[in-house]
Amino acid sequence: MYIDIQALIVVTLFAYLFYHWWQSQKVKEVALNRIRKQCKELELQLLDDNINLSAFWLKRAPDGKIRIWRSYNFEFSSTGEERYKGQVITLGYTVTDVHLDPHILH
Repeated sequence: MYIDIQALIVVTLFAYLFYHWWQSQKVKEVALNRIRKQCKELELQLLDDNINLSAFWLKRAPDGKIRIWRSYNFEFSSTGEERYKGQVITLGYTVTDVHLDPHILH
């Protein structure tokens, strides 16, 4: 029994893609937890309890290593009647910035 090099490349590619997806889910969970915490502190409601990946890129971290920079969008409400947009930025597994649209305080 022998393994064809083409089959080995395909299996390796699928393994890499699965690993990347798995790591991306971890980063998304870190960002979502940060947004949940911030919304709770500011007495805001995270709508749909969800964030959506809007962009990703390779970027150099402060330690000099190349990391994946990700931008997630989400919606929140301060009174429950209107929707505002927000954005959370990650670099690797670290949340680097959170932006909230101007909203009504209650």
